[in-house]
Amino acid sequence: MNNPAPTKSELKLLQALWKKGPSTVREIHDSVASKSGVSYTTTLKQLQIMHEKGLVERETSTRAHRYAACIDGEETRRGMLDDFMQRVYQGSASELVIQALGLSRPASLEELEEIERLIEEMKMKSPESSERD
Repeated sequence: MNNPAPTKSELKLLQALWKKGPSTVREIHDSVASKSGVSYTTTLKQLQIMHEKGLVERETSTRAHRYAACIDGEETRRGMLDDFMQRVYQGSASELVIQALGLSRPASLEELEEIERLIEEMKMKSPESSERD
């Protein structure tokens, strides 16, 4: 990730933008205000700061400025997860997964089935699987 990692409150605004696409301050605020309890002016100020940091871009051709995420959601989540995994689990993906699957909150049957499918898919793509053939 070339851009700075978003803060917790910036991440909420980015998630709204990733979901809705380019939006006005009012649209962004309405989608996050009920959960965060922040004022409209706080949302506006945060978006202005995020613009300065390069996290969002601003379209100013209309009266109501529209903001759009400059950073990719998947790439951002991956970078944040990599950082978290290094800091908390010393880079161990298996320890992270074990913690996520049962110790914090048990995974649902649907989640476990999706994880099994992903594991099988990853095994097929692994360079070691072609060596076994």
